[in-house]
Amino acid sequence: MDIRRITDAADVLAAGELFDDAPAPEWTQRFLDRAGHHLLLAYSDGIAVGMVTGIELLHPDKGVEMILYELGVLPDYRRRGIASALIDRLAALARTAGCYDMWVLIEKENDAARLTYLSAGGEYDGETLFVWDFGTATDAGATSD
Repeated sequence: MDIRRITDAADVLAAGELFDDAPAPEWTQRFLDRAGHHLLLAYSDGIAVGMVTGIELLHPDKGVEMILYELGVLPDYRRRGIASALIDRLAALARTAGCYDMWVLIEKENDAARLTYLSAGGEYDGETLFVWDFGTATDAGATSD
């Protein structure tokens, strides 16, 4: 498996089945062009089989944190560690960007998401929130004014 940070909208559009709806070319390029917006694709034998998106948020009193916004893996490739690998890579990117944590919200009844985020090391609040704590706040990851 190969995980790549994507900067070209054509790569996202070619992997459209990984998203809830078909990615729109204009929105895709705007997302990729924005500082602090991240999209990673996982490839197996040259086929995009998984994706994760993350968005950095800068707070005046906290520093930068990463929201794990969306995660998807093709049904035939699930339960192979692809989702965990994507989460780990986004977490590494968040640490490099100076984020103090990364978090994701789930629907309480989504057992698959809960198990995925638990296996990827997220700390669960027992309701809807998973957090990966990276330590103290820093402005190293500040991406916009």
